[in-house]
Amino acid sequence: MAKKLVIKVTAGADAPERCSQAFTVAAVAVASGVEVSLWLTGESAWFALPGRAAEFELPHAAPLPDLLDSLLAGGRVTLCTQCAARRDITEKDVIEGVRIAGAQVFVQEALGDETQALVY
Repeated sequence: MAKKLVIKVTAGADAPERCSQAFTVAAVAVASGVEVSLWLTGESAWFALPGRAAEFELPHAAPLPDLLDSLLAGGRVTLCTQCAARRDITEKDVIEGVRIAGAQVFVQEALGDETQALVY
């Protein structure tokens, strides 16, 4: 099993099941002791802002704010630089603990030793 997991979430409220799956897998991995890096890209970029995860609803799914809190506590959450810029999101806007970084950092993480990358 990979010791590190990098997950890129490209979906938000536009594709709720795919979005929820990504957050759920990431949170389960953190709870299992795996080093997790979750990347918010595309429509999931909005979840880097305070209160936005609470607006997400999907029946029979774990609450997104709870999943995000567990990821912030035990993993790393990154907002894509370009995705942030396209939405006028800056570092002062995001939830504490969310960093903004670009493709070079994503590639570096995804190609690390004993790392598995997933894209949702």
